[in-house]
Amino acid sequence: MTGGNKPENSGKDETPSGRGHQNLGLGNRGEELATAFLERNGMKIVERNFRCKGGEVDIIAKDGKTLVFIEVKSRRTLTYGVPQLAVTPFKQRQISKAALTWLSKNRLHDSPARFDVIAILLDHTYSHQIEHIKNAFDLAY
Repeated sequence: MTGGNKPENSGKDETPSGRGHQNLGLGNRGEELATAFLERNGMKIVERNFRCKGGEVDIIAKDGKTLVFIEVKSRRTLTYGVPQLAVTPFKQRQISKAALTWLSKNRLHDSPARFDVIAILLDHTYSHQIEHIKNAFDLAY
């Protein structure tokens, strides 16, 4: 997906059709599920929803000594493809800028770091499938 066409259920994004409020709930639910999933798998949550002028990071966690900047994408259907397709090159640059800002603010530029994506597919019964994609993309700026 490129350009101004945002998927109907791409998480927290505001949509021209007025579904922003619905998607905010989907995004929040996805982030809660992702946080619980990461903690169950031994990762320590450092911060959530870090925002700065250049972008935002949904979850910052530690996996051993590695800092992990995580983008969470949730969808209810596969109408627009799998959730991780919404992590476009533009979105990767925004996440990268936010990660660099966070590292700078916390004086951790020399720390090992990576970018992960957690893709969540929720169905109408609120069951879910979670896919954790480690090293989903490289620093982009």
